[in-house]
Amino acid sequence: MFSIFKHVKGLGLPAVAVIILLVIQAYFELSLPQYMSDIVDIGITQRGVPDSTPLAIAEQEAAGVDFSKTQMRYLLNKGGIMLAFSMIMMSAAILVGFFSARTGASMGMQLRDKVFRKIISFSNAEIDRFSTASLITRSTNDIQQVQMTAIMMLRMIFYAPILGIGGVIKVFGTRTGMGWIIGAAVGAVLILIIILLIIGMPKFKKMPILFDHMNLVSREILTGTNVIRAFGREKYEEKRFDSASTDLMNNQLFVSRVMALMMPLMMFIMNGITLIIVWFGAKGVDLGNLMVGDLMAFITYTMQIIMSFLMLSMISVMLPRALVSAKRVNEILVTEATINDIVNPLDEKVKSAKGDISFENVSFCYPGASDDALTDLSFTACSGETTAIIGSTGCGKSTILNLIPRFYDVTAGRITLDGVDIRDISQSKLRSLIGFVPQKGVLFSGNITSNIKFAGDFITDEQMHDAAMVAQAADFIAEKDDNYESEISQGGTNVSGGQRQRLSIARAIAKQAKIFLFDDSFSALDYKTDIALRKALNKKINDATVIIVAQRINTILHADKIIVLDDGKIVGTGTHKELLKSCEEYCEIANSQLSEKELHTDMNTIITEGGTL
Repeated sequence: MFSIFKHVKGLGLPAVAVIILLVIQAYFELSLPQYMSDIVDIGITQRGVPDSTPLAIAEQEAAGVDFSKTQMRYLLNKGGIMLAFSMIMMSAAILVGFFSARTGASMGMQLRDKVFRKIISFSNAEIDRFSTASLITRSTNDIQQVQMTAIMMLRMIFYAPILGIGGVIKVFGTRTGMGWIIGAAVGAVLILIIILLIIGMPKFKKMPILFDHMNLVSREILTGTNVIRAFGREKYEEKRFDSASTDLMNNQLFVSRVMALMMPLMMFIMNGITLIIVWFGAKGVDLGNLMVGDLMAFITYTMQIIMSFLMLSMISVMLPRALVSAKRVNEILVTEATINDIVNPLDEKVKSAKGDISFENVSFCYPGASDDALTDLSFTACSGETTAIIGSTGCGKSTILNLIPRFYDVTAGRITLDGVDIRDISQSKLRSLIGFVPQKGVLFSGNITSNIKFAGDFITDEQMHDAAMVAQAADFIAEKDDNYESEISQGGTNVSGGQRQRLSIARAIAKQAKIFLFDDSFSALDYKTDIALRKALNKKINDATVIIVAQRINTILHADKIIVLDDGKIVGTGTHKELLKSCEEYCEIANSQLSEKELHTDMNTIITEGGTL
């Protein structure tokens, strides 16, 4: 828990202010019982006369002293002091609440900011390690738990010891001779706290894990709703959700019952101690060994001592869960990203980059996997050319594209940009040169303008409109009531798959990058739109390096170079015509997708008549 405090700043001063205010509050709270004792023993019993011996009273009566006025004056004086103390206590308590809430809120804000920035810096390897569901829970629920506990700690964990120790000191000042009762009370409270901790600790530790699982199941069901409906698995998913929800509910109920049980047991101990004090105190009053006021003060101090332990017990119940949450948050903050910039990146060497990408004996293995996804790849994608990558599903096509922007780093060999190892270039500079269109079109909540201009404010309206024209998105945008200001919902769910893909392509084109990576980005487009888009694209980015991953041969017939992958290895490189003669794997793909006429038609004829580039 405390290790997480090193990640937040500016909390020292408010925390010191809180401690000082708590000392003030505790001092005046501990002073009140003594004044109450004086009011009872002197103000009421002795009519406001501290020296109430018969001789003293006789002398004062002879002097004509009005005891009713003396008594009233004494009561008003002591009562006024108690009222002033109460006002100071109230003011201190309000300020403690203000500073502790402000400190907790500041701590939560800083932790959320640091966690978010850390997650953004993670490569795909770290994201996969923690899982998206867990990262969401850690960024929200766990930080909230730490924040709430920090506030409680500031308000109670410092106040309780001050109040408890001060109460013990004051108890011995009452001279009642019943200090053993305090020892018995403290022992009973400590035993109760230890038992509750032993029972509840495993459940507290399990709570965040169950939250993670609940979050995971919820996200899977919500994102896969259409698949679930299509396969008629609603009942199964309902049972799966109900199982995760029930596990969480049972755990929460157990924890709640432990906490609910604590308060009645504490009250039982407090009332039992009060009964014991009254029983033995009454005997002392009867024997004349104890004043009624002292007995009342002793009871009050005893309750204050027990209340201080009650506060500590509440913290002790909350602390295990907060410790688990803090550990989970701290895991994110101390995790070092596997992909980092070198100390002195060579950004100047690619300031005027052409965009030539070279793979030199590149191999890659996913974290935790036993076999390489890519093995000994060597090829070059030159500027002004289109390099296509094709192969069977799972052969590593998308992996190649993920290595270029350094979503993952190669495990062997190197990738260069204009002869410079991309690991020697800062990530921000490298990615500023890349226009990336993922396999699944990802849009963000906002409008069409904010999505196409996602790369930055440097994109002008003219460039945005031009990019939309090239991506064949201008027509459907014009049909909308608000055109480019039309709303896009979270994930782009209010547009079709093809429209989502075209907007993703427009977003990459508007960036005016040197390198364009298309990860099967034309799969949701009809044949006519696919042809028109690639024609316009070829004219727009004819000086850039274009790398296309595709499943359809029609998409890559125009490519200057086609790379055929099989099981993570290059099994063929060349043009469409060359590969038909030299690569068996490519021939199999071509035979499955192209007609006999298309296979034997000259490439120039296909490009001219078929409309492909």
